[in-house]
Amino acid sequence: MPVTIRDVEHIARLAKLSFSDEEKAKLTEQFNEILSFMEKLNELDTSKVEPLSHVIELKNVFRDDVVSQSIPTEDALKNAPSKTEKFFKVPKVIER
Repeated sequence: MPVTIRDVEHIARLAKLSFSDEEKAKLTEQFNEILSFMEKLNELDTSKVEPLSHVIELKNVFRDDVVSQSIPTEDALKNAPSKTEKFFKVPKVIER
């Protein structure tokens, strides 16, 4: 089913875009070219191809969580501009 200028106008209205008559004609051609490429792809036998979410295989690049000794509180607070005995002191940003 080919795309018509009326279809392009409808899509433009949904996207809140406006196009000149020349642009509508060009978009109609481009949409129809895209659909013809899709028709060619539909001719391929993909019955033995496993569905993919990515073209290449991805793997997790995060490191494993390893329990280790934490930095002492005194060292963590050493350069803090404002602090209490054990905590960073920050301005109140949430009101009740």
